[in-house]
Amino acid sequence: MEYLLSMMLVIIIVACILIYHMFQEAHADRTLTHHLDFQELPFDFEKLTIFFISDIHRRKVADTIVENAKGKAELVIIGGDLAEKGVRLNRVKENLERLKQIGPVYFVWGNNDYEINTNKLRELMGKMEVTILENTAFYIKSRKQAMVALLGVDDTTVGQSDLEGAIKGSNESSFRILVSHNPDIIHSITPEHQIQLVLSGHTHGGQIRIFGFGPYEKGGIKRVGNTLLFVSNGYGTTTLPLRLGAKAETHLITITNSRSQVDDEIVRWQDS
Repeated sequence: MEYLLSMMLVIIIVACILIYHMFQEAHADRTLTHHLDFQELPFDFEKLTIFFISDIHRRKVADTIVENAKGKAELVIIGGDLAEKGVRLNRVKENLERLKQIGPVYFVWGNNDYEINTNKLRELMGKMEVTILENTAFYIKSRKQAMVALLGVDDTTVGQSDLEGAIKGSNESSFRILVSHNPDIIHSITPEHQIQLVLSGHTHGGQIRIFGFGPYEKGGIKRVGNTLLFVSNGYGTTTLPLRLGAKAETHLITITNSRSQVDDEIVRWQDS
C-alpha cells in the first residue's frame, strides 16, 4: 500500500512539473531572428526587416517583445488569429497599440478571427490605421523607390480566399511576399505566380508534440517549388494554454539581396 501511495505521489509530482513546463513554453516571450537572402529582391532595396507575429489568440503582447523589435523592423505583419471567441476588443486594441510602436501594421484574417464581431474588428483597425491585406496587394517602397509587393489573402478555410485577385494587384516585376494564415496556400501557388516568400502560421507547430510527433509539422522554413515557405509556431495557444516541443515565438525577418551568394537564400535561426 505504501509503495502504491509513493508511486502515485511521484506520478503527481512529475505531472505537475510537466504541466508547469508546458505552461512556460506556451507563455514564452522570445523573438527569433532570421536572415533571408534572395537574388530576386530589387538590388536598390538593400534590405527589408519585418516583425512577424501570428496566432496571438488570448495573449497580451509582452513589453519585451516590443522592445526587442523597436528600431529594427520597418513594418509589422500579423499572420492571422489576432483574436478568438471570448477575446474582448479592448485586448485586441491594446495589442495593436503595442505593435504599432514597432512600425506600420499589416494584418491578414485567420480562421479564429471570424469568431468575434468582424465588423467591429474592421472598424477598430480602420481607426488605428492598420492595413488589412484581404485578397489584395500593397507596395512597400525603398528610399530609392524600389518596390516590394506585400500580398495578403483571406483565410483559406473560413473566409473568401482569392489568390489570383491578390496577384492581379501587384506588378509582375515586383518581388512578392504573400501572407496567408494557413500555410496550405502553398499548394495553390504555381511558378507563374512568381511568389518568392510566403509567411504563415495557423498550425502552432502542433502545439503539443509527444516524442517529437504532433498533429502538424513544427514551424520552420522550407522551399516548395520556387517559393520559400515560412511557418511560425505562433505566439498564443488554442483550447489549452499549454505547449510542448513547439515553444511560442515571434520573428524578426531581414530580407536582403546578396549577388555574391551561390545559393539563392541564406536561412539563419537565432534566439534573442
